[in-house]
Amino acid sequence: MPTSLNAAVADLPAPVGTALGEFVEAARAAFGASLRSVVLYGSAAEGRLRPTSDVNVILVLDAFDRAGADALRGPLGAARATIRLAAMLLLTSEIGVASEAFAAKFADVLRRRRVLFGDDPFDGIAIPRTAEIARLKQVLLNLALRLRASYASSGDRDDLLALVVADAAGPLRACAATLRELEGKSTTSGREALESLAAELSPERYAAALARVSDARQTRTLPPGTGADTLFALVELAQDMRARVEALR
Repeated sequence: MPTSLNAAVADLPAPVGTALGEFVEAARAAFGASLRSVVLYGSAAEGRLRPTSDVNVILVLDAFDRAGADALRGPLGAARATIRLAAMLLLTSEIGVASEAFAAKFADVLRRRRVLFGDDPFDGIAIPRTAEIARLKQVLLNLALRLRASYASSGDRDDLLALVVADAAGPLRACAATLRELEGKSTTSGREALESLAAELSPERYAAALARVSDARQTRTLPPGTGADTLFALVELAQDMRARVEALR
């Protein structure tokens, strides 16, 4: 791996760093000069990668070339299998509109990112406050709807609910961090943002549930008999967070 890439992945687990290096080199070979940047974002970029975490990257391209995409398919599939790599392919011309249209996601990218190759395509990007508020409402509403559906269909299956709870942690934490920023409050991580926000909203309702969320993120399991209570608490937390967003101007 190039020295700069080695430095960017030095604190990650060795299998993750190796797989990322191989994937970046495959992307460079596949897209050539059209590949402008490869950006790692999310928990891996934050240095909080867990065994169950996805490894999220954005490939920024001048053009989406079919031959290049075909060439990348094999390496992408291998990286998905070995390190749960999830790749977004974004055109340089789409950065501004995507940042506004998917404000909650790109606010998280702006907070937690590392450049693995090329220049930083998000340097200087500012997401309009109105776009962040609107998108945050949408994401939290969608999350509440999905969690309710999971509760209704699988509320008696701790094994299935553990997976739902684990997958809900990332969006909830990202939304909490964005909400704290919009409220003018500092935060060091999405987890801490969610915990502090939940403590303000109702510590007695959410403390135990959030502790189990962290366990589910680590192990994809929940203690027997706790799945329904945990998921229902997350439904209420998403609702309470959206109500808080509604108060923003």
